[in-house]
Amino acid sequence: MKFFSLIFMLLVALDFNGTAADKSQIRQVSSKGIRHSILICGKTTQLINENSEVVWEAKESSRDGYVLSNGNILYSSNNVAKEVTRDNKIVWSYELAKANQELGTAVRLPNGNTMVVERGPKPRLLELSKNKKVMIEVPLKPETTNGHMQTRMARKLANGNYIVPHLLAFKIKEYRADGMVVNEFKTDLQELGGRQAENWPFTAIRLSNGNTVSNLTHGNKTVEFDKNGKVVWRVDNFNVEGRFADPCGGQRLPNGNTVISSYAQRDPKKPRVFEVDRNKKVVWELFHKDSNAHGIHVVSTNGKRLSDLSLK
Repeated sequence: MKFFSLIFMLLVALDFNGTAADKSQIRQVSSKGIRHSILICGKTTQLINENSEVVWEAKESSRDGYVLSNGNILYSSNNVAKEVTRDNKIVWSYELAKANQELGTAVRLPNGNTMVVERGPKPRLLELSKNKKVMIEVPLKPETTNGHMQTRMARKLANGNYIVPHLLAFKIKEYRADGMVVNEFKTDLQELGGRQAENWPFTAIRLSNGNTVSNLTHGNKTVEFDKNGKVVWRVDNFNVEGRFADPCGGQRLPNGNTVISSYAQRDPKKPRVFEVDRNKKVVWELFHKDSNAHGIHVVSTNGKRLSDLSLK
């Protein structure tokens, strides 16, 4: 009888929808009692709740994504941007133009349009209507013909402009809708280690005070620039004991903390995603051995949903 009871318990633990299976693979650690619900885009595409349980999953890798206010998930995967319901029914999609090579960014805008970025011979940022009509097309200037390394997570600003990280240009550029560059921040500054540090900008998060936060992926640091491109805050492996390993996605939380994904982290003793406060102290960690976090979206913290989607 004990034997059959043991078998039953093992089957329950292996059940895909069972919390026992999830918790054996995924755990959140915080001395401050912080619990997040978070969307992970990368090798795995999963929504994890505050109990570290997988509550939604797509059986494909992804690059960028959001949990929308209607509960659906918008993400980019295999050069397609798509909105899906929780049972993975596609309700909207856009496929990369044949002339280009990669599609990464996927953002639902307040006006209902969806913003995507295409990389390749014709690098461009698009705003698409619900009917997939191109409403705005912004030609981009990545300063390289290497399609994969042209851009990463672009975002639209409150002033109507667009902010785009260009990896091999070592610049974050702000564009008007007509393609005019109106501002840029350099990430190869000597105080950041110069160009040899490979401070490729991956994110571009514009804060309400006008500052911009960027994960500098191969440079293994997160930097906050003021409106003139001056470094006003930074955190790197000197501060967090090696937790940075190619930081990709990131998010600034309402309390001023910063959540950082560590895309290339392979050390099982280190997190795939972590959170630091303004004093550069680690206050939360997510361990998930099957994931490599490329993009993230923190949806809620300790039961409270975060409303501002722009800070990622």
